Amino acid sequence: MSTDKNRATAAAILPLVGGPDNISSIAHCMTRLRIALHDRSLVDDAALRALPAVLGVVEDADTYQIVLGPGTVARVTPEFEALVEQGRPAGHPPRTAGPAVTAEELADRGAALKQAQKARNSTPVKLFLRRIANVFVPLIPALIGCGIIAGLNGVLLNTGWLPAVVPALAAIASGFMSLIAVFVGYNTAKEFGGTPILGGAVAAIIVFPGIAKVDAFGQHLSPGQGGVLGALAAACLAVQVEKLCRRWVPESVDALVTPTVTVLASGLVTIFGLMFLAGEVSTAIGSFATWLLASGGAFAGLVLGGLFLPLVMLGLHQALIPIHTTLIEQTGHTALLPVLAMAGAGQVGAALAVYCRLPRNRSLRTTIRSALPAGFLGVGEPLIYGVSLPLGRPFVTACVGGAAGGAFVGFCNQLGVAFGSTAIGPSGWALFPLLDGPSGMGLNLAIYAGGLLVGYLVGFAATYFFGFTRQMLTELNADQEPIPATAPPATEPAMA
Repeated sequence: MSTDKNRATAAAILPLVGGPDNISSIAHCMTRLRIALHDRSLVDDAALRALPAVLGVVEDADTYQIVLGPGTVARVTPEFEALVEQGRPAGHPPRTAGPAVTAEELADRGAALKQAQKARNSTPVKLFLRRIANVFVPLIPALIGCGIIAGLNGVLLNTGWLPAVVPALAAIASGFMSLIAVFVGYNTAKEFGGTPILGGAVAAIIVFPGIAKVDAFGQHLSPGQGGVLGALAAACLAVQVEKLCRRWVPESVDALVTPTVTVLASGLVTIFGLMFLAGEVSTAIGSFATWLLASGGAFAGLVLGGLFLPLVMLGLHQALIPIHTTLIEQTGHTALLPVLAMAGAGQVGAALAVYCRLPRNRSLRTTIRSALPAGFLGVGEPLIYGVSLPLGRPFVTACVGGAAGGAFVGFCNQLGVAFGSTAIGPSGWALFPLLDGPSGMGLNLAIYAGGLLVGYLVGFAATYFFGFTRQMLTELNADQEPIPATAPPATEPAMA
């Protein structure tokens, strides 16, 4: 029955995005089905948003993204891919844009407007951060699974239950993290145009136990030194070396020379340079994050919680993904994520206030009712792009709620209740199973729940009293069509 439901969702989406021949590529992240389109004008946005399974739509310079929510997207995507393949004639490749499209047709589709939007969203910084995010996002499911197992193992260890199972769970939870550098290297080479297995091979040097016998910069290296940042740098270097070899090495010996030179040259630079440098950077990141929350306390939490939604809007939150991963690798959890998750609490509170302030706007209230369950679970895009951002002022007051929740968690951290998340990706209520820290699970859960409650209440109050002008209330407090979501810049794992 579940498979039939997922296939029905895929079948409903496909004709609304122009059919099989209008799709050039398909992928998905934690919450979104991401498709590249040949002709954007063939998409029926309104009909897509009206589908019960669709929580919202987001468009960036490269992809059209349909928000389906965690879990659902992973089940719908294979069904969607199968329908696309079935809908294409045998041996018929995906349609490509060609000279048949006239200048008049391009003008009719608003090509100039689309190019302007792409120019705004395709800055070098955002494109680079998007590629870095593409390296880490595929790792999130494993991080979540291993993180939850690690939390369960911690409970068993502290309570003394099932002692025979504890070592097995520890191995299951730690196995992936012990080799995460290899996966980062593989994905990095794949993303930046190299041979993935060569990127993984070079990154594997970082976690090889025998690296402890090597001296660099007057000291013994240690397995794992440099972590995911070292793996990222090593694989990027391997890609450049491989591309250089492909350009100059004769084809007759390419299969022998290129892999050898790539691994050897990149490996030596990694051992005698990148591991040490990346290790210093990783240590500095960990020390700074610990100092920031321990010393900055409420102020640091206020700034982090208040600015996270704007960072998501600008696409700059993607820079935090390798930082979160580094902290998890070093300490077993990232202390930043519970603070940043408060932005989602402020967003939920703001949406509830909009619901109360506009009792006669049935269409907007319907949108909020359908998006709130996902918002409580940390999927904020439907509320952001369908409610608060188009309204303007409620987006600002949602940030105020996030700042208040972040300040609460930061203040508790300053008092000595330090905790974090053992994985990235989930947020809201979905983060509860992933919380970990030296103060004990009970206190960690209580502080995080308190932060969410503060975010909900302050986001609600700020929006209820300051989120609307009199003119806005007059214009919006009537039955009307749902407010269209704006086209935001590219965003990735919501995490708030």
